[in-house]
Amino acid sequence: MDFFPPVAEQIFALEHAAGLAQIAGQERFAEASPEIIEAILRGIGELAAREYAPTNRVGDTARPRWIDGRVEMPAVFHTAYRSFVEGGWGGIAASPEHGGMGLPFSLAVAALESLGTANMGFGLIHLLSFGAIHAIEAYASDNQKKVWLPNLVSGRWNGTMNLTESLAGSDIGALKTRAEPAGYEGQWRIRGQKIFITFGECDLVENVVHLVLARTSDAPSGTRGISLFIVPKLRLDGQGRPTIPNGVRCVSIEHKLGIHSSPTCVMAYGEDEEECLGELVGELGGGMRAMFVMMNNARLLVGNQGVQIADRATQQALTYAQQRIQSVRASDPASGPVAIIEHPDVRRMLLRMKSLTQAARALTYACAGAIDMASMGDRKAAQRAEVLTPLAKSWASDVGCEVASLGIQVHGGMGFIEETGAAQHFRDARIAPIYEGTNGIQAADLVGRKLAMADGAAIRDLIDDILAECGDEPALDALAQACGEVFAWLNERPVDDRLAGSHDFLTMLAVAAAGWLMRRQAKAVEANLGGPTSQEWLSAKAATTRFFLDRIVPEALGRRSAAMAGAVGLYTLTTRALASA
Repeated sequence: MDFFPPVAEQIFALEHAAGLAQIAGQERFAEASPEIIEAILRGIGELAAREYAPTNRVGDTARPRWIDGRVEMPAVFHTAYRSFVEGGWGGIAASPEHGGMGLPFSLAVAALESLGTANMGFGLIHLLSFGAIHAIEAYASDNQKKVWLPNLVSGRWNGTMNLTESLAGSDIGALKTRAEPAGYEGQWRIRGQKIFITFGECDLVENVVHLVLARTSDAPSGTRGISLFIVPKLRLDGQGRPTIPNGVRCVSIEHKLGIHSSPTCVMAYGEDEEECLGELVGELGGGMRAMFVMMNNARLLVGNQGVQIADRATQQALTYAQQRIQSVRASDPASGPVAIIEHPDVRRMLLRMKSLTQAARALTYACAGAIDMASMGDRKAAQRAEVLTPLAKSWASDVGCEVASLGIQVHGGMGFIEETGAAQHFRDARIAPIYEGTNGIQAADLVGRKLAMADGAAIRDLIDDILAECGDEPALDALAQACGEVFAWLNERPVDDRLAGSHDFLTMLAVAAAGWLMRRQAKAVEANLGGPTSQEWLSAKAATTRFFLDRIVPEALGRRSAAMAGAVGLYTLTTRALASA
């Protein structure tokens, strides 16, 4: 199917959900004029449609190949990636000092959305490189920045994040990878194995720059003993060229349910007596602090992957629904068979898909905008970003799964057939609620660290902001009030009760925030505050907002009782009885 980048929706959401005008009003982002924003989104949208979209089906069927430690990508990927590098698209939000454009992070999120909507699996190479750039900018020495950032920003090299090990998945403190002083100034010998490393090896780039968490020999147990190291696939020679093998090997790539365009690698460091050298980033024992810079960005960008898959699935479902002729419309049987888009239940599904996609986009952009403002010292924005990150990652990735599933349903039996491509979206979407911290971990973070942040003010302020604007929307007002009730109840409950209600509370708060942002955009349309002026676009924005407020918001309100049910019902069965049920 063809892919059409939703540039008008992106620009409107950046303006009215991310607050791009306020961001661009800061001296640091003064270059982010409306003309520059539109030019970048149209340019990368064209690249996504022309070069990346054709790789989607190829990557799902032909797939990357592991051959004796090397990963070969299908030829069409090389053409697309070369166009990305030649266009200079890797540096949208990176510092100009290292070859970037110095534009807002929120704009980069929108740009990455277009590439990922065209091919979510392929887009992962940019997601991880983006996070590596940000972590190095935040914690590396000036010399390390000078050496590693220019080629990461240009895309000639890609970056990875190496956390997970076998039997030490989300429990990062249990990792076994070791780092020992090498005897050379600033160098450490790295030894260990990591799993689930996205684009840990591929032939698209000259070098791969791994950010690896490892434990030094005298380090304490748990996360306090973990440090972060830059470990390149190839060391640099005297001219700064990647020519020296560094004892980094891709042992295998995983056979996965989806995102087949992305090679997910098992990486070995310093095995078989090979010397693998790395450079410490930041302080000893500061690995988790440095890696969380990368992880928090990745979590938001994974939520944005939910938007990507939802948008692609929605576009395909809309195209199919207009082409598939079946049955007469019940209200007008004399008219003869009609396209299925004319049937009420199909319209219900399509409107649900569109409204969920737009709402998830608004939520992820709002989080990105808060991160932009926080980067300039705005403390309230920093707190808002902390609260919105688990909401965006969890709820938006769940939206991706739901919308992809609805896309199959719109196709009917043909949706279950691989050749139509609808099933691929469903398979690709399913990873997003799992990686970069499962959605259960995001919910636990919300009712744990975020609940107590600023003595509760971080969450309370979000609820108050929603209430201040939604008095004329009874369902949204009721949901925001219910979020406040659950928030107060959770604050008084033991940890098991908070965790038992965490998923429902997160969903309630995410839907309330998304509904608030959707309503804000609809009000902007009514007031003619920018956006396309075609009657079709205006009508569609009003309809999708109304659908969200009238149908999806009340569903979230129904979770109030579950959020306050406590943990007792989860433990009425013994573990043995539960396992035998």
